[in-house]
Amino acid sequence: MARMKFLCDAERCIECNGCVTACKNENEVPWGVNRRRVVTINDGVVGAEKSISVACMHCSDAPCMAVCPVDCFYKTDDGVVLHDKDLCIGCGYCFYACPFGAPQFPQAGAFGLRGKMDKCTFCAGGPEADRSEAEFKKYGRNRLAEGKLPACAEMCSTKALLGGDGDVIADIYRERVLRRGKGSEVWGWGTAYGPGAPGAKPPAQMQPQPATKS
Repeated sequence: MARMKFLCDAERCIECNGCVTACKNENEVPWGVNRRRVVTINDGVVGAEKSISVACMHCSDAPCMAVCPVDCFYKTDDGVVLHDKDLCIGCGYCFYACPFGAPQFPQAGAFGLRGKMDKCTFCAGGPEADRSEAEFKKYGRNRLAEGKLPACAEMCSTKALLGGDGDVIADIYRERVLRRGKGSEVWGWGTAYGPGAPGAKPPAQMQPQPATKS
């Protein structure tokens, strides 16, 4: 069974916001809610500026599911994290727990007046019958039931945003990195935490110490 994931290639993203527009158009997202947004880091810094498209990442161990007091979040067989708006009480716990800011209130106001939480569905609809009017009204279009991928990924003009089977998109990204002339240094301890002291090795590569006689 496939595990559906998103991956955004920051080397290809041009901040066109086509993915944001495609999502809002395809799912008729309420005004004021962006299920997907483009974030730019190091804005204005020559040579260091990068943009990345962000939405619900459909985590394998989703924090929104862990904190929801009414268990409105659930995971499909494809690994897509969805939520039941009929159960949602709009408490906002998922909003604070999500590191990507995916769950959003559809309107401003005091507690209890902001409505049911809304978030990216990976274009997989909701708990209602697939491709039904009720499902579309609450969650948007169920493209997965139509055998299609999310609209945001399909509409990305530079193919920076990839969506689909996690193993497949990981292979695509790995091939891109190798074609760019970068290899194993792209992943690993040095990339995540820096080179460290000269001659230092990450813990996984440290040689076991010989046993000493007592």
